[in-house]
Amino acid sequence: MQILDFEKPIYTMQEKIEELKKVSETTKIDLQKEIETLQIQTEEYRRELYSNLEPFQKLQIARHSARPNFLDYISLMTTDFIEMHGDREGCDDRAIIGGIARIGDVPTVIIGTQKGKTTKENLEYNFGMPQPQGYRKALRLFRHASRFDMPIITLIDTMGAYPGVKAEETGQGIAIAQNLCEMAKLDVPIFAIITGEGCSGGALGFEDSILTPISSISSEKFSKRNFLEYSSPNSKKSAPKNAS
Repeated sequence: MQILDFEKPIYTMQEKIEELKKVSETTKIDLQKEIETLQIQTEEYRRELYSNLEPFQKLQIARHSARPNFLDYISLMTTDFIEMHGDREGCDDRAIIGGIARIGDVPTVIIGTQKGKTTKENLEYNFGMPQPQGYRKALRLFRHASRFDMPIITLIDTMGAYPGVKAEETGQGIAIAQNLCEMAKLDVPIFAIITGEGCSGGALGFEDSILTPISSISSEKFSKRNFLEYSSPNSKKSAPKNAS
């Protein structure tokens, strides 16, 4: 696994803990107190480190190859996920994955940008950079959600829309603009969650308004709790049509 430079002290401390455990096992010397002390120090250092990250360090974490991607979140957050393919114009952009799923007992349309964890996967998913057909696929799912009165969740992790010549020739800017216009007219709630990067116009095509930028650690718990609270009978009457 890729270890970032500023994270190396944590792994060094963890290695020392493992060494102490091995020494304790082989020599039968009780080192539990020393191990616990070092574990506490490691956790305190970790908490202090991640509470005071520099902007570039945050970017490095957001782009980390081991970070959960859209399909990882789907397996954690939802049940009965059915992927829907294509933009109804003959194309299917693999950088955008979307479909119907359940969160708890709530039928939901869920859409997200997909990145790979290996070079082969990144080539398949175009490094998470959508093309016009991806935005048209998302637009199709937005309309499906509106037709069947289902809330929408978008999970965003993209460096931006694909900047290639072909993407521009086939209407990249128009596709993003159409999504923005359509989202403004929807009468179902939209929860836009940044799970990594949410950069440039590439992210705008999936954002009505951002619910929160979150880390992968709190994603599942946060999304389930707030989404189900919003969808409960007691809160639905006072909730706005487009969630913010």
